[in-house]
Parts: sequence; structure tokens; C-alpha cells
Amino acid sequence: MPEKETIERAREDARQGKSPSTQAGEFVREEIEHVREGKHGARSAKQAIAIGLSKARRAGIKLPVPKEGKVSDEVRRQAMRDSAKGQHGSQPPSPKRSRAVTAALKREGRQAASHLALSRQAHASARQRSAASRSRAAQKAVRTKRLNSE
Repeated sequence: MPEKETIERAREDARQGKSPSTQAGEFVREEIEHVREGKHGARSAKQAIAIGLSKARRAGIKLPVPKEGKVSDEVRRQAMRDSAKGQHGSQPPSPKRSRAVTAALKREGRQAASHLALSRQAHASARQRSAASRSRAAQKAVRTKRLNSE
């Protein structure tokens, strides 16, 4: 269950008209903090991010499901289930299952949320994008920066 502050920050982003990925970023940020403070671990930075995105979808953030071929069918189906739960609400997981997941995550390391691991993940993700896509994002960032500084 996400913290109240995280949900509130995401709602604030939504009110300001920010994109769903920006709203979901609040949940990813919370998950990285959980790993850093030792609440639980993660096998990789990618896993920590995936947990955050899953929580965002379940909280009702309208994140698109990954396209076919981008990720495994299993990951895609889970994202679809998370989105459906976020739109209609659902019952909480059974206590036994919840404890099992928490116990499994506690056995994982804390390095997944290190500065180095996150920067490597960001670099790897950026490398998969085209030069044109990265360029458009940079140009948009410049425009946004200019608008917000005025």
C-alpha cells in the first residue's frame, strides 16, 4: 500500500496537468526510498522501478501498458491486471501472500537503489531510445524550463 503523502503528491501532479509517467514517478521514488532505508531490498534497479510502476497502476494512475515485444508477455499481462485493479478497485492481497512477498524482498540486497545502479539503469534505458526521441525530449525540457522560470 502506498503512503498517503505519495498518493497526495501524485494527485497534485495530476491537478497540475502533468503526464501519467510523472505522476507514477512519485511511486517509483517511494519504492527507491523503501529500499534505501532498508524496508526491503530489490534484485535490481529495474525491479524497484517495476514495483513502483505496479503500485502506481493499482492506485489508478493511467499508465499505458508496455507494447507487445517490448517486454515479456508475463510482464505485459501483469501490467494489464494492475491497470484493471486501479480502475475498478479490488480486494487486498491475502495476509499470507503479502507476508511471503515481503519476506522474499527482505532477502534481496540494497544495492539496487544506489546512485550507481540507478544511473546505469537510466543510461541503459536512454540507449534503447532513438537519437530523434532523445533530442525531442531535450528540446521539450528546454521549453518547459523556460516556461517555469518566467
